[in-house]
Amino acid sequence: MSPTGPSPTHMSAAGRSSGIAAGTMPAAALLDHPGARCRRGVGDAVGMEYVSRVPRPPLDGLIDDLYYLEGAAPYARLMLPPMPAALLIVNLGAPFRIRAGTDIETAEYADGCVVTMPTRALEFGYPLRTRSVGVHFKPWGLAPFLPMPAAELRDRPVTVEQVWGRPAIAELRDRLTTADGPHEMLTLLEEELMRRLCETAGLGLVRHTSSVVAASRGAVAIGDLRVAAGVSSTHLAQRFKELIGVTPKRLARTHRFFATVFAINFAGPIDWGDLAGGGGYFDQAHFGHEFREFTGLTPTRYVEVRRRFLREHPGHALDSWPLPAD
Repeated sequence: MSPTGPSPTHMSAAGRSSGIAAGTMPAAALLDHPGARCRRGVGDAVGMEYVSRVPRPPLDGLIDDLYYLEGAAPYARLMLPPMPAALLIVNLGAPFRIRAGTDIETAEYADGCVVTMPTRALEFGYPLRTRSVGVHFKPWGLAPFLPMPAAELRDRPVTVEQVWGRPAIAELRDRLTTADGPHEMLTLLEEELMRRLCETAGLGLVRHTSSVVAASRGAVAIGDLRVAAGVSSTHLAQRFKELIGVTPKRLARTHRFFATVFAINFAGPIDWGDLAGGGGYFDQAHFGHEFREFTGLTPTRYVEVRRRFLREHPGHALDSWPLPAD
């Protein structure tokens, strides 16, 4: 990634960002990766502004983008399927809610939240209007900013206060609230991240191995990763759990699912057999099982819900990955 550019550009529908939660969460090379420039996306008649940019080095090796989001969400509740990415949201508006699985009670987040790479869908509940800044991390990118192993937070979103402390997040929110517009806010957020950046043991190993997984879209053999890294499978899995929160195998499964879903053309008929084969699944039944585990939906139902979003809010800034949960 390169340093950010000087000014925002307006996105076409084809280049629109993919919104997530109280913000958005791009992953790998498929979502909000604006390169060396700022991007601005505006929702449909619902009214939502999204501005993002890539941070300067060395943060660009950990982070896909920094973003600002303000407006009314297209739906009161959005479901976010798992992605190969992590997220930090600093909330500047009314509290939002997250339900991290059907077996977990919904929790309220006032100052924001920290989400390591999830293994199951999250449901976000919005106030009438939401306002936040946030960070879309690469799978390993959140680790240098955490005081605990990432595995302790897997599928358990926590408040920013629980990670950085109450005084620190209160002071940061005050500065963001009084900033002169989105771009100054993103600069303040970037400065805070630079200040908190610390050395992390094993990061080079996990970053390199994760990049190989991403480049293969999850199709690489886990044994080959271990051999190439020159470490035992136990050591590699332990480092992944410490820094990402999941094993290399789980990361590969998530990349494969993510890439396969993004290969779907929602404008026409879908050949599920061809799609499953192209994604490296054993057969259509295997793909269907993975789909239900990741989303709680059948592939057919997922397409129905995605098409509903595209039909009801064409060209919206958040139209690529979240699903209406209403």
